[in-house]
Amino acid sequence: MMSSINWPQARRGWRSFAWYFKGVMGEHAYQDYLEHHRRAHPGTEPMSEREFWRDKTDRQENNPQGRCC
Repeated sequence: MMSSINWPQARRGWRSFAWYFKGVMGEHAYQDYLEHHRRAHPGTEPMSEREFWRDKTDRQENNPQGRCC
């Protein structure tokens, strides 16, 4: 007997995996930065997304000990 796929549960599982994977890859970093900036520096303009990623990349290049590879 073949069981049917529970599509709502499968979709939830896929969304959870996608959310986790994006977090591991750093995709949430800019949104996290915006939330932090809003709380810590009210009334000031945050970096644009492009500026944020450039700054993040530069910091990683200048401090490579924090990376695994």
